[in-house]
Amino acid sequence: MADRIGFIGLGIMGKPMARNLAAAGYQLVVHNRSRDDVDALVAESDAYDAATSPREVAERTKVVITMLPDSPEVREVVFGEAGLLEAMGEGHLLVDMSTIAPAAAIEVEAALRERGARALDAPVSGGDKGAIAGTLSIMVGGEAADLEQAMPLFEAMGKTIVHVGGPGAGQVVKACNQVAVAVNYAALSEALVLGMKAGVAPEKILQVLGGGLANSRVLEMRGATMIEGRFEPGFRVDLHRKDLGIALATARASGVPLPVTAVVGQLFEAVAAAGRGDLDHSALLTIVEEMAGVNVATPR
Repeated sequence: MADRIGFIGLGIMGKPMARNLAAAGYQLVVHNRSRDDVDALVAESDAYDAATSPREVAERTKVVITMLPDSPEVREVVFGEAGLLEAMGEGHLLVDMSTIAPAAAIEVEAALRERGARALDAPVSGGDKGAIAGTLSIMVGGEAADLEQAMPLFEAMGKTIVHVGGPGAGQVVKACNQVAVAVNYAALSEALVLGMKAGVAPEKILQVLGGGLANSRVLEMRGATMIEGRFEPGFRVDLHRKDLGIALATARASGVPLPVTAVVGQLFEAVAAAGRGDLDHSALLTIVEEMAGVNVATPR
């Protein structure tokens, strides 16, 4: 694996992932739509060099990681003016760690393969906390040989790294993950609101749920902040709305009904419509509170 790699997308997830790669000894050529995030990393350490375009990143490296919000952004970075495709060929590997539509991942892989380059779709789970700690779960679609090449990079950013299938398979599994997380948030929100309105302290509800079959990573990582009314974004409502849209579209294409996911998706739409799309996805609690006329975070 080359010691110099490219990294495009320095948001809530991308920036700590890049930092973990630098801590593992890699030199990074970085690019971001907002120049401020690039400048901040360059000022931190000489492990980072700035690039002015995705194409420049590919010209200066053989392995490029992208961590972008959605399919249109990935397509723009790959296919757009001064994009990666113009400079990628034999010996190049693109590792797209964004969460995008499986069809978009397959499209990108096919275009790169035509030029002699390779691609992995490797979306992640674990939120900003996992990105900071380097404990992300990484689900990888693509060729096994390419995964083997990228494994040292994945090991610098994550703990659970699973090859789930061919091109696009990583994105399919990420859609499955987002379904489970969204439904979990809805269930926890309803449980907290029910208990609160029936007269039980929220912290007691969390204590009991956390000690039995109802425990979950959602409860462990966000339960305490939910009952404190703290929704600083680790993973934004708007991004989870987008991911549920991908899951539902994939389900329609596959002939799979997802009735519970569809209902939970509407709850996320309601949170966004209330102007809270930039909050953490645990803010799903707020719409359940409003429907019941209670506030879980009210001092008792």
